[in-house]
Amino acid sequence: MSATTLTPTGAVTTDSRMERSSFARDTGIVLMRELRPMLRDPFSLVFGLVQPIVFLALFGPLLGGSLAGSVPGGSVWQWFVPAILVMTALFGSSTVGSNLLYEMQTGAHERMLVTPLSRSSLLVGRALKEMVTLGAQAVLIVAVMVPFGFRLYPAGAVLGLALLAVFGIGLGSLSYALAIAVRKQDWMFWVVQQTFLFPLMILSGMLLPLESGPGWMQVLSRFNPLTYIVDAERALFSGEIATATVAWGVVAAVATLAVGLAVGIRGMRRSAD
Repeated sequence: MSATTLTPTGAVTTDSRMERSSFARDTGIVLMRELRPMLRDPFSLVFGLVQPIVFLALFGPLLGGSLAGSVPGGSVWQWFVPAILVMTALFGSSTVGSNLLYEMQTGAHERMLVTPLSRSSLLVGRALKEMVTLGAQAVLIVAVMVPFGFRLYPAGAVLGLALLAVFGIGLGSLSYALAIAVRKQDWMFWVVQQTFLFPLMILSGMLLPLESGPGWMQVLSRFNPLTYIVDAERALFSGEIATATVAWGVVAAVATLAVGLAVGIRGMRRSAD
């Protein structure tokens, strides 16, 4: 006679809830670990908050003089401020791999790998640190720019920051994967990062509109996921939520997240071998 083992119908649901809770806890641990050094160094924190304001102060008047009335929507600040937030997320997320390179040189990364923390939480927690900084920068930028004519749409702004967080986690994971791939030649990290960073920025229409650019640049911009992120942020910060532009931005951000986590987790597992 064979014995039959009955599995409670709620077991799968309970296991999935426990996995989500464990992932959230692990991510929180990694996030706090990454935030502590930044909180201990207030100068770098203040400099990171002020840097986007300086860029707006220097670059904004040039745009106001040369592009006034020609940018979509007619408002230079409404067009440029969301782009500055995207640029901040882009620079912050794409350079986080350099911190991992330092940890691999000091042995801190190997010590993290032997802990029971999940590999995905090591990626997401580290990338979220940059999103915390981005949130603080966004609040400061909006507070400074509102008196100069920037219109704030709270719902769109919150959704815009959430979209940037999704994109930033994916891009940060790719940065970590790059750091792991070039750990024996760490100078290659900056070569690859810079090679891809500036073409992506220019071809996204982040700093200058591409509508008046050559046809080949407009074609290439359509294959640039950052283009759709920038367009979606401009729409959200202008109060446009349920639009096709925002939908394409969500698709680009989620695709970046999926690819980044897949490549990053694979790289983390290989680095542990």
